[in-house]
Amino acid sequence: MLLDNIKAPNDIKEIKKEDYSLLAEEIREFLIEKISECGGHLASNLGVVELTMALHLSLTMPEDKIVWDVGHQSYTHKILTGRKNEFNKLRTYGGISGFPKRRESECDPFGTGHSSTSVSAALGIASGFLINGNNSTVVAVIGDGAFTGGMAYEALNNAAQLKRNFIIILNDNNMSISENVGGFSSYLSKLRTAEVYTDLKSGVKNTLNKIPVVGEKIVHHVDKTKNSLKQLMVPGMFFENMGITYLGPIDGHNITQMVKVFGEAKKLDHAVIVHVVTQKGKGYSYAEKKPAKFHGIEPFDKNTGEVLHPKKKSSYTDIFSRTILNLAKNNNKIAAITAAMADGTGLTKFARQYPERFFDVGIAEQHAVTFSAGLAASGMKPYVAIYSSFLQRAYDQILHDVCIQDLPVVFAIDRAGLVGGDGETHQGIFDLSYLNSIPNMSVFAPKNGYELADILKYASYYEGPLAIRYPRGEAYQGLKEFRAPIIYGKSEVLYKEKDIALLAVGSMVETAVEVRKLLKKLNYRVSVINARFVKPIDESCIEQLTEDHRLIVTMEENVLNGGFGGVVTRFVNGLDTKTKILNIGVPNFYLEHGSVSLLRRECGLDAETIKKRIIRKYQEIRNE
Repeated sequence: MLLDNIKAPNDIKEIKKEDYSLLAEEIREFLIEKISECGGHLASNLGVVELTMALHLSLTMPEDKIVWDVGHQSYTHKILTGRKNEFNKLRTYGGISGFPKRRESECDPFGTGHSSTSVSAALGIASGFLINGNNSTVVAVIGDGAFTGGMAYEALNNAAQLKRNFIIILNDNNMSISENVGGFSSYLSKLRTAEVYTDLKSGVKNTLNKIPVVGEKIVHHVDKTKNSLKQLMVPGMFFENMGITYLGPIDGHNITQMVKVFGEAKKLDHAVIVHVVTQKGKGYSYAEKKPAKFHGIEPFDKNTGEVLHPKKKSSYTDIFSRTILNLAKNNNKIAAITAAMADGTGLTKFARQYPERFFDVGIAEQHAVTFSAGLAASGMKPYVAIYSSFLQRAYDQILHDVCIQDLPVVFAIDRAGLVGGDGETHQGIFDLSYLNSIPNMSVFAPKNGYELADILKYASYYEGPLAIRYPRGEAYQGLKEFRAPIIYGKSEVLYKEKDIALLAVGSMVETAVEVRKLLKKLNYRVSVINARFVKPIDESCIEQLTEDHRLIVTMEENVLNGGFGGVVTRFVNGLDTKTKILNIGVPNFYLEHGSVSLLRRECGLDAETIKKRIIRKYQEIRNE
């Protein structure tokens, strides 16, 4: 196999030109095989195989730099830089990441994971090289979906001022995760048909040249005004007018053509955009037909395209999807907003049933939040569904545009807590901390699927900002016998005893029940309280706990800094009590990729580890 000859950066340059297509085929077969076994991002990687090959043929690694926007399409890049044999542990604990990582290879000059950052980062590298006299080539590869993020435009505006070569590859596949929306998507559709200009120009010249006497003069005049004609006919002039040279569109699966164009782009002494058109899921029929399904997929049967272990029970996302649909039937003020994640957040059915009240704003979380604030100001009831790790990009908008004005925006925060294989850029372990810092914000974490449905209904008539955070995956269906009505700022007592109180948030309530069982076997008396509201905390309940409990244990799937436990500790420390506090949460460091169960054990959130910590702390209290 040709792929066996790729063992280190730049080995691809030893491959014969006539074998390029065969190598591309082998890479696709390898990707399908490995991702079918371990899961990961498939469609996006299949779409950039030839593009990545062309870049590596045109550049010298690691001296030249490629910054991949988001980075979930960097698998071929990893293969071509000598990491093929590490794919058996792709996205597993201790294995290689599904995203570029600086600590993983010199050929990954910048770590990515969120959208619309590549041009800014690569521009910074290029500017640093200019200062230091380094003439290495710097390339940013950004998808058309990422151009819906405002940060990309900010970077383009700045890039136009750069006085050195800087290449921006616009990978246009008409997709982000779901199909692209908005003006820029329409703009690129026009760019793809820009050959109309070339054909028209050629036809006009040929016709005019046939006119006796005046024909050649007219052609000369047309040539002098060709920029005006190009301005009229070619949408690429948007970039040209910014001072950025535009090349394309070109076939993103034609390696020879791309190598030639990249060679021309490297000669320019300023920023240049090379527009390549690719097909997401290229070479695997199931991914071509359903690229959104194969964007990020669990292990699957490569022969049928079906997930090997499909979920049998409803996920929290499914419950959100069903509940908001039911609410919208009886309340025409309810609107749903997402940032290019209609499928991932469970809003696809809402979009079909209530298209006039559904808004996909593209990969633009900041805009999504302020847009929702505007909807609320107009009398609507917006539910903004965004993943935890992506919502943190809109912190200022939450504070400035929603909470200062006390607008009734509901934040449906999916993927809160540990998320697994996507790793440190996607772990939803900071939302409690950054939301806790904002006045007027209320935060709720349901213990199970039933409580999620209840709080979503409660939110429909709550008149202020409310964040509801729930984890990825199958919804916990236990404790359904405990379903007390939701009262603002009040927790729910599940088991009332003495001595030790477990005050748990959301997904940690299930763990708290397990911890209680372990402690009961050792004859400890243990209460379990479902915190429900993280902000505001139930001060009266906590004060009552201090009367007959020597230890209160807070449990949350969030970093300890700024989290729920810290708020409870400050409150208890202000009371006249001898009750001690033990905070259980995610340690204050970035958690890499791995299964959620393994990561929980690694950071001490599993029931057995928590039990041991509680026993140790309680014994210390007894010995005081």
